[in-house]
Order: sequence, then C-alpha cells, then structure tokens
Amino acid sequence: MKKLAFIIIPISFLVVFVYGTGKPLSGAKNFLIKKDNLIDFNLIKDCDLIFQKSFSSQSLAVEKATNSIYSHCGIIFKQDSNFYVLEAVQPVSVCELKEWISRGKEQHFLVKRHVFADSLLTVEKIKEMKKIGFSFLDKNYDLTFEWSDNKMYCSELIWKIYKRALNIEIGQLQHLEDLNLNDRIVKEKLKERYGNNIPYQETIIFPESIFSCKDLKTVIEN
Repeated sequence: MKKLAFIIIPISFLVVFVYGTGKPLSGAKNFLIKKDNLIDFNLIKDCDLIFQKSFSSQSLAVEKATNSIYSHCGIIFKQDSNFYVLEAVQPVSVCELKEWISRGKEQHFLVKRHVFADSLLTVEKIKEMKKIGFSFLDKNYDLTFEWSDNKMYCSELIWKIYKRALNIEIGQLQHLEDLNLNDRIVKEKLKERYGNNIPYQETIIFPESIFSCKDLKTVIEN
C-alpha cells in the first residue's frame, strides 16, 4: 500500500495544477510567521524560483564547488491561495511551500522571478510549464549530474522547464571542469560518485548559475 500511495499522490498533483480542477491539496496560508518576521506570500507568483541552503549530504560540496551559499532550488506553482514547490529530490516531487522552507538551514530562503515574467508568463505558458514540470514526477534524483532526462537534479529540473516552455535559458550552462574541484570536500564527493572516471566535460547547471542570472530579480528574501 505504501508504494501505491507514492504513485497516486503525484498524479493528483498533476491533475490539480495542470488542469485547475479539484480541491486544494491543503490549507497553506498566504503568510508564514518565522521568528518575529511576517513574510507576505501574496508577493509570490506562479513559476517563481526559490533557493535555500540544504542539509543534504552533498550540500556543502555543492556550495564549495560553486562558491555559493545556496545548494538547493525549486519552482513554485500556485493553486488558488496555496503554494507548492516542484523539486528534484528522491524522487522528483511536490510539497507545500512552508514545508519546503522548513527543511532549509535556519529556514532561510530567497525567491526570484524573471524580469519579463508579466509578459512571458501567460496563462497558456504557465499551463505548459506545469505540464512539462510534472512530466518529471517520480524520476530518481541524479547523483552524478548527467544531462539526460533519465534522472533529474534540482537546478536541471527548473532550467529545462523554462527552456522547453519559453525557450529561455536561466543561468549559463557549464561543464563539470569549470567548477572549483580543488576543495577537499569536493574531491571526496567526486571520488565517491565517479571513482577515477570523472566526466569533466559533462554539461551541468547548478543553483548558483541560475541564482546569478541577470534576467532574474529578487522578490522575497527572509
């Protein structure tokens, strides 16, 4: 029964988000109270991008390799007044926005939006982005950062959604060899993942590259 539940839940997300039918999946609020701060989630829109520092085992290696404080990202979709994040974890899945935020270090997050979102993100284009995004549901997390669609990692997921729906590249594609690979922690992770066959020419996109994209503007930072 447990395995069946994992199959049914993503399909229900797909129906609700892509076609706009059914009841909201939960009672997510428009505001999140964190410590003494009140975050206004009414500022968020469909297809915004959200960044955080993850507690995952590879988080520190990603931060060192990309010289970034952010190691995880996702794309926000909205249903009525409820917000959800589509993300590539194990497996690719959807969760409530406030749950996603609670998993990050110190619950810190930052939301960005394309500077031309108002003109680019029409109702039809948003629907297309959701359709493309949810086609990746249940794919395994890509531990070796390959550029195929067989598996998926977080920044690859949102890059491909924007590219395929809008023909927009958010962030510059790189090769593995372009990163800072000299750090001890990074070297250990490379050895763990690839052994002696490190694919230096593999095409990659990491959160830092998307975060630094000049075509994105900050909407919220807590």
